[in-house]
Amino acid sequence: MNKKKKWLIFGSIFAAFILAMYFLYYNPNSTPGMYDDFAKCLTEKGVKIYTAYWCPHCKEQKEMFGTSIKYLNDTECSLPNAAGQNDVCNKAGITGYPTWELGNGTQIQGTQTFEELSRLTGCSLLN
Repeated sequence: MNKKKKWLIFGSIFAAFILAMYFLYYNPNSTPGMYDDFAKCLTEKGVKIYTAYWCPHCKEQKEMFGTSIKYLNDTECSLPNAAGQNDVCNKAGITGYPTWELGNGTQIQGTQTFEELSRLTGCSLLN
């Protein structure tokens, strides 16, 4: 093998190694989300959100939280065939999506702004 080919192979392996390390250590899902503290506070205050996978308003609400959604107490209500809802949601009296349930049991339907959730719960939007 000539010298030029060896350097090309070595360079390719080195570049692949650097790329692998980048993707291994820089995982966007592991970086803190913008609303992590807010979502954690909601959960600590006993707030729950009931959603359905097919619901466009639920999708919109979840997208507002971005990666911070993982800190919310989110219950999927829809059955796999979208023909009804599970027992947990039936027992909670869920009739629309998304439904937010506050720590005191009050339920609010529809997409909620962060400001409204903050007002209702006392959770701060500021980190």
